Amino acid sequence: MNGIVRIREHKELASAAALWFHQKWGIPMEAYEESIGQCLDNKGSVPQWYLFMENGMIGGGLGVIENDFHDRKDLTPNVCAVYVEEEYRCRGIAGEMLRFVCADMKEKGIDTLYLVTDHTSFYERYGWKFLCMVQGDGEPDMTRMYVHREA
Repeated sequence: MNGIVRIREHKELASAAALWFHQKWGIPMEAYEESIGQCLDNKGSVPQWYLFMENGMIGGGLGVIENDFHDRKDLTPNVCAVYVEEEYRCRGIAGEMLRFVCADMKEKGIDTLYLVTDHTSFYERYGWKFLCMVQGDGEPDMTRMYVHREA
């Protein structure tokens, strides 16, 4: 299996995905298991989880959740946990995953997505626009919030 896959269509990847995301972000594995489980059981739009696969290996991933641990509960849903393994970087995979998730969510009736990040120019390359600063849960400093509206 190669390319971007929707975990909802590949339930056999759920456990490996939860472990992979946990290892990248340090969020308790149970939180990923719960959210990915909701993705599998949910016929709705959020949460959703995606992986970039190459030769059976996870090379990247991201999710869509209601809120990515910040105080602006009105800015929803959020793309979260965007990560590409170092050996897969500089190949356009992050941009491909971002375009894929925006199109997939648009098919589900959601044309506006939000994303929090410390990066200052990365997401602009893929059509994301800086929106405002938000306060992360338990974080001393504000972080950047971006928005993407699918035409």
